[in-house]
Amino acid sequence: MDKVNIGIWNALLRITCGLTLLAWITAKMVKRPWYDSYIVVAMLAAMKVAEGITRFCPLTAFIEKYQQQKKQNNQPPGNPT
Repeated sequence: MDKVNIGIWNALLRITCGLTLLAWITAKMVKRPWYDSYIVVAMLAAMKVAEGITRFCPLTAFIEKYQQQKKQNNQPPGNPT
């Protein structure tokens, strides 16, 4: 597990919120299973649980990579750092 980009408290919060949302949306799906939006919310909740377990968030990784590239492009010429 070399690609960790979120902290332990952040991971625990994602797992807790994801499981809570997943339980809530599952109860909603029992009453009205024909709503497609419930499936989307369930998938997002499951994604948050997975991010918490693996401690890797793709969106955070993308933002960090973008900021690194922006920082490298803004350095003045002749400055090797």
